[in-house]
Amino acid sequence: MSQLAWQKSTFSEPGGDTCVELATDPRGRTHLRESEDPATIVETSATALGALLRAVRDGAIGDAQD
Repeated sequence: MSQLAWQKSTFSEPGGDTCVELATDPRGRTHLRESEDPATIVETSATALGALLRAVRDGAIGDAQD
């Protein structure tokens, strides 16, 4: 895989070392990784990532307290 240009989430703490990072490859696929474990990368589409973010925002995905 070619070198990806990773971008930190805007919700990350300044100077913090725990954050979600995103990158897009030339094929248009989106890649996600946790800065504490940069070797583990999840590849997805922009559509699937958008659906995940909407579900989290809307409370459909969250902590399972039950």
